[in-house]
Amino acid sequence: MTAPAPPASTSEALGMLTSAMSYLAAADATQMPAAEQAQCLATLERLDGMETAARALILTAFTSSLGYREDGDYSPRSWLMHQTRVTLGTANGHVGWSRRGRLHPRVLAALAAGDLSESYARMICGWTSRLPGNCQDDADDILVTAAQAGMKLPDLAALAAEIQARARPDTPDQDEPRFEDRTAKLETTFGGAGVLTADLTPECAAVVTAVLDALSAPRGAEDDRTHGQRYHDGLEEACRRLVAAGLLPERAGQPVRVTAYIHLADLIDLDTGSKLQKEWTDRIRGQWAAARAAASLRGSDGSAWLDGKAAEGFACGAALTPVVFGTVNPGVIEDLVRFCLELAGHGPGRCTPTPHPDPDHTGPDHTGPDHTGPDHTGPAPAGPGEPLPGPQPLPPGLSRESLEQHIIGAAVKLLSGPDGLASFLRRRELGARLGGPSQPLDIGYSDNVPAGIRNAVKARDRHCQWAGGCDQPASACEVHHLRHKGHGGETSLDNCLTLCFFHHAVLIHRMGWTLVRNPDGTTTAWNRNRTKVLRSHSPPARAG
Repeated sequence: MTAPAPPASTSEALGMLTSAMSYLAAADATQMPAAEQAQCLATLERLDGMETAARALILTAFTSSLGYREDGDYSPRSWLMHQTRVTLGTANGHVGWSRRGRLHPRVLAALAAGDLSESYARMICGWTSRLPGNCQDDADDILVTAAQAGMKLPDLAALAAEIQARARPDTPDQDEPRFEDRTAKLETTFGGAGVLTADLTPECAAVVTAVLDALSAPRGAEDDRTHGQRYHDGLEEACRRLVAAGLLPERAGQPVRVTAYIHLADLIDLDTGSKLQKEWTDRIRGQWAAARAAASLRGSDGSAWLDGKAAEGFACGAALTPVVFGTVNPGVIEDLVRFCLELAGHGPGRCTPTPHPDPDHTGPDHTGPDHTGPDHTGPAPAGPGEPLPGPQPLPPGLSRESLEQHIIGAAVKLLSGPDGLASFLRRRELGARLGGPSQPLDIGYSDNVPAGIRNAVKARDRHCQWAGGCDQPASACEVHHLRHKGHGGETSLDNCLTLCFFHHAVLIHRMGWTLVRNPDGTTTAWNRNRTKVLRSHSPPARAG
């Protein structure tokens, strides 16, 4: 078989790679002989290592040139997540190989040549990274050569251990403390629960063990919790005490608080005999579960989404802040847009003349083509100060889409005032215990952002609202004025949103990016010379 000609450019190489992978993905593997299947699997494993090396080299160059900032991202990890649509774990893996490639060039070269699998290369880098810096390259050379010669993983591990023993300084006092291996990771699951994994240093393990042992003691003979459950409850108790003591540093200029989102259905005494109310509650609970699942993908932000007994228990000793959100009914927008167009003189029969059943205008009630009157097609003369009938010119930039956006924004303002529908529902439905006075969400010019507005902005935004995508939680973000206070911008819910430090202080206030929020809640950003425009997402689809 003749080898194909090598590509002449990067674009051609990517095209050939895409074509080859498309062919294999579409091939019927069940019709391949076992030998051909084995050949495919072995070759794909080699290509996986070569792909890892190529990505690491390209990502290193991309990082060095700060190419990710061209798309408004603050790190290569963030760029990978938002531009290539990979998860945080995958982005971390790619960035990790970029770092390993710089520290272990011999391992990366073996990957690029297809002589080493990605998993073996990762193990070798993990072993040799524990060695003093002047020994790492030689150790990589020895282990890579052994792996290329066919040495199995257990023998490679034994060889690496021997190298580490020989590389250790003769005097124990000369050992340098190494902390690269410490790690702790907290991930949230689909239901909002957390999965904590950690690799602790001996000192940290001792402190954590002492705290958990002290707070996880059995609470009498009736305590039937397992050891693991008591450790879990001890960890929660330790964190609660730390937050309550006020010993934590401020985050984004605010004291650390733990927030729980509890739906209205779990706070009011439901009429269990009402079938309609039960149907509505079930539907809302589904939406609540969807919102909780979406929040879990961004990781924990110091907030919990609770329902049922968990919500009842948390709400018992918590300070409750009810927040009323409105949702858009796209079907109503159709009628509102039609009303606006008709008011502007663009309804049926106004933009174009209405056809007359008697084109000659010579019927018994018509005297000629220039007649006027209530029953005639000719326009009646306008009175003094009255607009001329017929089609009116559209204002510059007006379109159906812009009308929809402005209608939504106006509707929100109409219903959100001190005596608006949202305030009425909050006070009427939540009863005496939660029906306190509403907090002002617009105070005009202010030197700072009051807690009421800050909390409402965070509850609405949930995370950094950068148009290009950013998963920094609202608890770690700053409140940004869309229209700067120096230009007359007000401190209000409508003029504020959450941005992380990078997108707020660096991209907007240093690099000159502009961020606007559209009336439908989406955001748009562009750089100083408008060569790059970012959009958060498309508007909601119309009903039907």
